[in-house]
Amino acid sequence: MATVTFENATRTFPKSERPAVDRLTLEVHDGEFLVLVGPSGCGKTTSLRMLAGLEHVDEGAIRIGERDVVNLAPRERDIAMVFQNYALYPHMNVAQNMGFGLRMAKVSRSEIDERVRAAARILDIEDYLDRKPRELSGGQRQRVAMGRAIVREPQVFLMDEPLSNLDAKLRVATRAEIAALQRNLGVTTIYVTHDQVEAMTMGDRVAVMRDGVLQQCDTPRALYADPVNSFVAGFIGSPAMNLLEGTLEAGGVRLGSAVVPVAGGLQKRVGESVIVGLRPEALTPAPAGDGIPVTVNIVEELGAEAFVHGQLANGGATVRAESAVIARVEPSDAPGKGDVIHFRVKEGSMLFFDAASGQRIRYDG
Repeated sequence: MATVTFENATRTFPKSERPAVDRLTLEVHDGEFLVLVGPSGCGKTTSLRMLAGLEHVDEGAIRIGERDVVNLAPRERDIAMVFQNYALYPHMNVAQNMGFGLRMAKVSRSEIDERVRAAARILDIEDYLDRKPRELSGGQRQRVAMGRAIVREPQVFLMDEPLSNLDAKLRVATRAEIAALQRNLGVTTIYVTHDQVEAMTMGDRVAVMRDGVLQQCDTPRALYADPVNSFVAGFIGSPAMNLLEGTLEAGGVRLGSAVVPVAGGLQKRVGESVIVGLRPEALTPAPAGDGIPVTVNIVEELGAEAFVHGQLANGGATVRAESAVIARVEPSDAPGKGDVIHFRVKEGSMLFFDAASGQRIRYDG
């Protein structure tokens, strides 16, 4: 096991106007499960491939333990990678696939057999060792790919969207298995996904990237409750945080036709436009004429809960589409499409972001 450290690591592809990864500085602790997450093209997979030695590092350093691995070949880095497409050899059975890397490393046959069987027990695939990949389900193939990484006993596991080819139900079950497996093995793991729910449920910490730049790295709870900017606020959470255009007034912040009281620390910014962040669960139904008016577009009923999708209303008229609102309600309280309903904001639940930069506005009180 080992720490992994990125120090201003940068990768710019030929003919590209901006870096795919721009001065990434990040430390992954020994034994930690860290998830890199962000939208397509944010640089998360490129960062992983830089660590693996599959992409060149133009500037900066990457260390595994105390070694700078930038100039080392992939095979010298003591890492094992699990890919999205399993990459199993179709003519080999499960045991042969799992032990292939060890055979290339000239490990003895008896040790290969011992490691393969030990990994198969951990992954509950002992009964499949003699089968070919075509005889396995998608979830079983992914376990074989995991087993091939485990038998190598590396310092670091790298996983590049390993669950994206699985159906939704199997993906949920397998992500729990991977997280439990990593905790049992205690191997430093860096996991790439575009699915923020996957990131939040698996990672000890989550690193959010955008346009090649690290936005924030923290625990899932801290990212949810204390985002540093409006991008992180809107990306983390399902459903996403409401990000509403507001104007600070003497009595609070204006949202649509309502003014919501805010703490005195923001009064010195009266007249400024801000972005107001509200989680769906921060909005509670209120009597007509009280709170923020919302015109209902659609209601998602999910059994134990329901989500109202609508837009801020202003004097009976619905305002711009950028003022979309999602609120969590009890199914028994779900309104109808086209209704105008009112929501109160739970005290202390509003976050504020600069309208131009998107950076969090901190204030006392």
